[in-house]
Amino acid sequence: MRCEWILTLFLAAAPAIAAQSAIPSGTILPISLDTSLNAARVHPGEMIKATVMQDVPGTAIHRRAKVVGTVISAGATPGSRVRLEIRFDGVSVHGKIEPFTSDLRAVASLLEVEEAQVPEDMSSRGLTPETWTTQQIGGDQVYRGGGPVAVGVTAVGEVTPWGALDLPRIRPGESCRGAVGEATGPQAMWLFSSDACGVYGLEGVRIEHAGRSNPLGTIVLTSTSGKLKLGNGTGMLLRISVGGRSGV
Repeated sequence: MRCEWILTLFLAAAPAIAAQSAIPSGTILPISLDTSLNAARVHPGEMIKATVMQDVPGTAIHRRAKVVGTVISAGATPGSRVRLEIRFDGVSVHGKIEPFTSDLRAVASLLEVEEAQVPEDMSSRGLTPETWTTQQIGGDQVYRGGGPVAVGVTAVGEVTPWGALDLPRIRPGESCRGAVGEATGPQAMWLFSSDACGVYGLEGVRIEHAGRSNPLGTIVLTSTSGKLKLGNGTGMLLRISVGGRSGV
């Protein structure tokens, strides 16, 4: 109960202190939702919990670090759309919550997350999971067991025990940028491709506002399917922003 009370106080103060984040701008945080978010059932002020899925280079953020956020609003809107407005406020570092403001670069359903961990056809024969060839969310291939992360024959990153380290790339026709801000090196992309951008495996869902412009840090998802649910295990790539200068 005391922990929940402390987190509630933190969330109330987060908008005022988020700009003080010590995490380098442009840093990508790969997270998995611990909270199921159903736009028809959640309420403003409801807490969001998530877990970092890979050590984040250039920071003290490690795999399994906890991320907290809050629901701003949710429900139906004119035109038969469903809307979910959320933000992420901080991550646990050395037992304390480090505040941040973030954009949403990509979001993927639990099914997409699971499929990215399954070996490609025939690649698992006689092999262990550590040496499988898998496909990232967005299309990059991962050659585990010492191989690279690649697009065709071009290496775009390297494999880690819990994901991939890539330089973020631009996907033609999408708004996501490459490396921005202070984070100029390879980023923790977890199960996402180096150019992953937008929505994967969530029918009718789109990112209406990624959070990189005013209102900074506010993420708005909409759906035309009549429902909008992000289940436990939904994967996301957040990107730390400062003053609206970082892109998704």
